Amino acid sequence: MSVKAMMATILQKQLALRGVHSLTPSDYDEIVEQLVGQLRELELSLAARELDGRQEPK
Repeated sequence: MSVKAMMATILQKQLALRGVHSLTPSDYDEIVEQLVGQLRELELSLAARELDGRQEPK
């Protein structure tokens, strides 16, 4: 099982515990895909900031 599939299963279980039962398996997959994409963008943004902070002013 892939990490994304495991995340989708965890998401489904957690939302079910909170009373959300109306989403389809593909909804969970899509939500996880979007979250992973947002995390990638955040990671790249933070890495770029770190690199900018290391560069000496000209």
